[in-house]
Amino acid sequence: MGKLDGKIAVITGGSTGIGLATAQKFVAEGAYVFITGRRQPELDKAKALIGKNVTAVKGDVAKLADLDALYETVAREKGKVDIIVANAGVGKLVATADATPEHFDTTFNINVRGTFFTVQKALKLLSTGGTIVLVASNAQFKGIPGFAVYSATKAAMRSLARTWAAEFKDRGIRVNTLSPGPIDTPIFESVGVPADQVEAIKQGFASQVPLGRMGQPEEMANAVLFLASSDSSFSTGIDLVADGGMTQV
Repeated sequence: MGKLDGKIAVITGGSTGIGLATAQKFVAEGAYVFITGRRQPELDKAKALIGKNVTAVKGDVAKLADLDALYETVAREKGKVDIIVANAGVGKLVATADATPEHFDTTFNINVRGTFFTVQKALKLLSTGGTIVLVASNAQFKGIPGFAVYSATKAAMRSLARTWAAEFKDRGIRVNTLSPGPIDTPIFESVGVPADQVEAIKQGFASQVPLGRMGQPEEMANAVLFLASSDSSFSTGIDLVADGGMTQV
């Protein structure tokens, strides 16, 4: 038996990186997953890679109509959801002096507004005793030049988890956050690091991690599984930091 046998999960940002690895892990543990992403080619590749028990829904969490369409699909196909993994997020290295209102709004709209309404719009379908996992970042604990806006959004997600853990407790719904450290995913290209500097940046991050390396998406998927499953049945409102000790020692 798998740890998620019969469970229905929604994973935003499920076409690459941590989201994709989590979807694969969930299906291997018996769940049916709905994954979202903004780019259809990546969604198609992810669906093929996952192979079974998956529905891919193109959408942007910053667009409320897309979230409505996502949950309409979930309701039509399965009628409920047991697990929400709010993983979709963006971040770019932009110095405070250079940050534009557009940069600020885009980052908050996806990371915070998108997370808020991903959860709010799921509540009518979310089972009693369900679980919610918000994928934040250890950047909320660090003063990283160029990441002022990104780090603030991840701190906001941590705050949401605390409030929701208290607000949803009467329905037995547990809410926790995962704060990854530097993980070896395509995010380095997406945050604006020039391609010829990516490897040096990765090595720089690895040198700050007591375990001496970057994390892998599969390791974060294991952490999400812990928070989403009954393995963490007495944990709600917590932040699981999985950063190789980067912010802990």
